[in-house]
Amino acid sequence: MEIQGSNGIFVGGASGMCRATAQRFADRGGNVLILDLEKSDGQQVAADMGAKYLPCNVMDFEGMETVIADAVNALGSVQFMLNTAGGAVAQRTLQRDGTRHSLDDFRRIIDLNLIGSFNVNAIIAEHMARNEPNEEGERGVMINTASIAAFEGQIGQVAYTAAKGGIAAMTLTMARDLGTLGIRCMTIAPSLFETGLTERIPDEMAQQLTKDAAFPKRMGKPDEFAAMAIAIFECAMMNGSTIRVDGGQRFAPR
Repeated sequence: MEIQGSNGIFVGGASGMCRATAQRFADRGGNVLILDLEKSDGQQVAADMGAKYLPCNVMDFEGMETVIADAVNALGSVQFMLNTAGGAVAQRTLQRDGTRHSLDDFRRIIDLNLIGSFNVNAIIAEHMARNEPNEEGERGVMINTASIAAFEGQIGQVAYTAAKGGIAAMTLTMARDLGTLGIRCMTIAPSLFETGLTERIPDEMAQQLTKDAAFPKRMGKPDEFAAMAIAIFECAMMNGSTIRVDGGQRFAPR
């Protein structure tokens, strides 16, 4: 699809990889609307790139329907959606003291990452289905964010692994569900990137965390994630897959 004149909704767009992608999209002539938490820097970030912003919480499943409808109305339509909203908790299935993983925490991580992603996609797809198709028959592209932890989760990441693995697993099925409508679905699985808390990791620790990467042996940069997301949007053959963006890194057990 062509970016020029297209409309994109960026869930989690106030920071990190989603912000970098929104900036690239805007720089190339796309219209951007950022969805992020009310406490985020979304308002200022949107203003800086000439975009729109609406506060949201992906854990408010019913409320997201209204927020996304407002976002689509503000843009006029939506051809691109990127979702990076998520989070993790560090707990073993059974702690060394014999305490089990909190079921409430496990459910919260599933709700935030997996259920939240599916809900956003289902709602966005409903709006994309109303678009006039382009010459390729495309109506829109949706990209979710997993993690390489979906494939080799580390000790203490069981909830996060289950959630991100679920996102990767549903990608092909969702693409098949929506293929007749001309809506493509992809997932990006990054390794450690310089976003959020990881931005403040000392260089020595960052080198230790990425020592198993093939090349480059460093954390990823948000704009490198953005380059992949934009390439997916522009290439009609990119559909139904999860792409690792990880420098050849495979997580060790810890």
